[in-house]
Amino acid sequence: MVATTVPPVRIAAVPSNHPYVAAIADPRRVTLLADPPPPGAPSGQWWPPQVLLPEWLEAHADDFDLVHVHFGIESYGPDELRATAATLHRLGRPLVYTVHDLENPQLSAQDEHRASVAVLAAAADELIALTGTAATAVEAIAHRPVTVIAHPTLLDDTVRPAGIAHDTVRVGVHLRDLRPNIDGVGTAATLVRAIADLRAQGARIEAVVRMNERVRDAEAAASIDLLVEGADGVTCERGARLDDDALAAWLADLDACVLPYRHGTQSGWAELCYDLAVPIVSTRIGHIAAQHPNDFHSFDVGDPVSLARAIVDATGPAWTAPGSTARAAEVDRRRAERRAELDAVRAAHLEVYRRALSSEVAA
Repeated sequence: MVATTVPPVRIAAVPSNHPYVAAIADPRRVTLLADPPPPGAPSGQWWPPQVLLPEWLEAHADDFDLVHVHFGIESYGPDELRATAATLHRLGRPLVYTVHDLENPQLSAQDEHRASVAVLAAAADELIALTGTAATAVEAIAHRPVTVIAHPTLLDDTVRPAGIAHDTVRVGVHLRDLRPNIDGVGTAATLVRAIADLRAQGARIEAVVRMNERVRDAEAAASIDLLVEGADGVTCERGARLDDDALAAWLADLDACVLPYRHGTQSGWAELCYDLAVPIVSTRIGHIAAQHPNDFHSFDVGDPVSLARAIVDATGPAWTAPGSTARAAEVDRRRAERRAELDAVRAAHLEVYRRALSSEVAA
């Protein structure tokens, strides 16, 4: 009997050059096509995604088995995405859609984005969500089942930082470039008051607010500088965008990380904090609470009492301090857990791809 080898599934991903997309692809059974370069775009820029253009799909139909959409749909309107879906249907190529963003973190107004999500959710052969609660929300839009596949670790198997020991509880919030879904002013103001209240009660605690040098909202950045200036126990850092290793090191030094979102769906930062055994303190937006419930502690922007309480809860009995043996052991335990989870995540995606391809053949 001659053994047969099943060729890898060829995926035109939107985008391909993204850490999450690379992580979920089984390198033995999945081939990711490179992102087609948009005309005139700088090297390495994948947006606006050419894979979503009907003319690209028609010209390259023999090069891929299915399209898997993750991010970048804001580049096109709902009618353009209907044309994308119609072209795929005509070509006999399945569409898989992972609904990462029920609300787009890059946008303030959400109406057109929600309409685009509805278009793709209705047209997709297979739908994926990262949590059970997000899947319920997608099912309400699409009126059909959604496969839940957890967000995997995006860290490799190298040694992960466990932080440097310090004498105080250190809480941090990184506002990045103040994109639309970041409530920098509200979060900073609430944090300043919460830290002052905790220190007044005798807590040995400090906080750091970090922003990139280049931000999208200079007025908000100036307001944050003024809020933090002179605040007891709170400092503000401005610096270049941290690369992956530097960001992991910065987070690992924290006892708790505050997430400053005003809207959103899931959080890659929540996943990175989980990998590094850093509990998160966040507003209850989207479905972040469902990602790692035991590491999630909620507060409301504008309510420093709720933030102070969340920080105390986050640094309670299950907490491990940066630089401690317990933190290092917990990071190692989670690394092993996440390695096994990654294998399961890749297998689950492959099953979705094969199901989509089988459905298309049957049709």
